[in-house]
Amino acid sequence: LTESSIFGISGFSQYSAVDSNPLSLYVMHPFWNTIVKIFPTWLAPNLITFSGFLLLVFNFFLMAYFDPDFYASAPDHQHVPNGVWVVVGLLNFIAYTLDGVDGKQARRTNSSTPLGELFDHGLDSWACVYFVVTVYSTFGRGSTGVSVFVLYLLLWVVLFSFILSHWEKYNTGILFLPWGYDISQVTISIVYIVTAIVGVEAWYAPFLFNFLYRDLFTAMIIACALTVTLPMSLYNFYKAYKNNTLKHHSVYEIMLPLASPVLLFLLCTTWIFVSPTDILEVHPRLFYFMVGTAFANISCQLIVCQMSSTRCQPLNWMLLPIAGRNASPLLVNGFPHPGTHPLRSGRGEPAEQALQYTALLAEEAHARLTRSGGRENRLAVCRSTVNNCCKYL
Repeated sequence: LTESSIFGISGFSQYSAVDSNPLSLYVMHPFWNTIVKIFPTWLAPNLITFSGFLLLVFNFFLMAYFDPDFYASAPDHQHVPNGVWVVVGLLNFIAYTLDGVDGKQARRTNSSTPLGELFDHGLDSWACVYFVVTVYSTFGRGSTGVSVFVLYLLLWVVLFSFILSHWEKYNTGILFLPWGYDISQVTISIVYIVTAIVGVEAWYAPFLFNFLYRDLFTAMIIACALTVTLPMSLYNFYKAYKNNTLKHHSVYEIMLPLASPVLLFLLCTTWIFVSPTDILEVHPRLFYFMVGTAFANISCQLIVCQMSSTRCQPLNWMLLPIAGRNASPLLVNGFPHPGTHPLRSGRGEPAEQALQYTALLAEEAHARLTRSGGRENRLAVCRSTVNNCCKYL
């Protein structure tokens, strides 16, 4: 099969990207040019891309093991071991390096293809949620950290910054690489290593007056998006407009790629507020993963459209189950009353009730196992827990 037949499209446009970030031009690109010479010419660029992505996924699950609910960095909680921070920091920088050299390996071996472009940028769109959620563990949810909802909003700042660059290419034909990516990856890797050396307690103290490091973390992400990424995107778009090089001329066609991401944000935010079990507070990591996965699917469809110069579809099918989930409690029970516990009122949405009930049963079983030792007691507790689950289902 050719790549054209795989996508069902013929006539892919030539890949065109501009990287004007001084950090990339004068530091990282010379470093990557040296690193890429280490790789043998038979090594496929897509394998390099996938290897870097897997390192980020590994970091995500490694931190999920040591910090499942984002409380590990809070005071009076068991912290993540310092050695884990070293591993996460090194793997994050290696993943960033592999993401920088895969394209150089493709040009070096004359194997640049549209499939490679989709694979690279598609995995980049999915990687956003992994590195954002992983770095969240350095501050966590406690009194010295940020709330899970603030992190949710910060995640969307990163996601919109990513989609904005591909919205530019959809309209201008040129991918302007965002400055924030390189700066954030280098900074995050350094933060991990520093955390391993000084411990998470170092982030508790204010670094300037009453301004905490968590506030600096939040301000940097927002400031980078508002003062660098967004202005540069608008400037590049305006320049293409003045030069009459825009690929689309109606406002509807120009804004079409942003419809699905904006709708995904609205639907997920609505889910958070109408959730009878407070889904974001109870299962933040799973919720972030769901948002990142749906966003990656939307991004991949946009990347295919911009590569093939075809019209972007206004709605993505992955929005339907989220919209249906938001509508289901309204159709059956109306809006849930704030503070009402779904297990006591019977008004909760079934899927969320099952998750909440299973978690409560697991906590109860763990407490009972801790109080009563012995194999017979453990078997009795397990049987009781299974019976309760079956009765509920």
